Amino acid sequence: MEIKFGPAGNSDSFYADGFKASEDMPKWLKSKGLDAYEYQCGNGVRCGDKTAEKIRQNAKESGITLSVHSPYYINLATAEPEKRKGSIGYIMQTLELAKKLDADRIVVHSGAICKLTREQALENAKLTLTEVVSEMKNAGLYDIHLCIETMGKINQLGDLNEVMELCRVDESFLPCIDFGHLNARTLGGIKTKADYAHILDTMENKLGLARAKAFHSHFSKIEYTVKGGEKKHLTFEDTEYGPFFEPLGELLYERSWTPTIICESAGTQAEDAIYMKQAYLANAE
Repeated sequence: MEIKFGPAGNSDSFYADGFKASEDMPKWLKSKGLDAYEYQCGNGVRCGDKTAEKIRQNAKESGITLSVHSPYYINLATAEPEKRKGSIGYIMQTLELAKKLDADRIVVHSGAICKLTREQALENAKLTLTEVVSEMKNAGLYDIHLCIETMGKINQLGDLNEVMELCRVDESFLPCIDFGHLNARTLGGIKTKADYAHILDTMENKLGLARAKAFHSHFSKIEYTVKGGEKKHLTFEDTEYGPFFEPLGELLYERSWTPTIICESAGTQAEDAIYMKQAYLANAE
């Protein structure tokens, strides 16, 4: 397995090049030297069978690894049974699409804490995920990895340690480490190689090397506020907020880890993914 780089969704340059449909993304990404693509279902799973098959086929021909982002409104932590049931349903819909795409991972938000304590929210999320695992097995979808994402807003469940706990619900789960989110919720806490090493070491210590080295990742620079954390996604042109990729690239190269790194920059996600791949490869020179 090799490290992979690619964008979340379709960048502005894809449309500027005259393309309109996501089914064309895999071949376009190959032409750019990228090797991963995260299909976005943030507002609902709406990809038809014909489109899914075209994306699957083109990705296979182009050597593009696929993942799927599940709906943003999933809340694993809610205390309301109906909302929890709905969230399980949205996860299952995303898994079914992933199966059609031959994608082996989906990304899942853990949700807002609302009026619960962090401990209550975490326990609710564990129970929800336990139910999800049961449904995955019953539906023949257990071969797809749920990637539980670290969140950027302080009032959301999903700091590094909480995601580690959620990933321990089932050995098939992988962490989705969103470095921009972690940097935002710690108000700029990721600056040095040692800061990144702490995150990687935490994954290895909590989940074991095999899962840790194959983790899923989102990377972008994110503006944040002292009160709330994450405010908005930026591009790599920003020099104020960070985080910066180079120290992470050095670490991943030194450790021979092989994550999939998906760029979530605002409109320049393909270009910034190319930048990260080149920065990573520069370590070999």
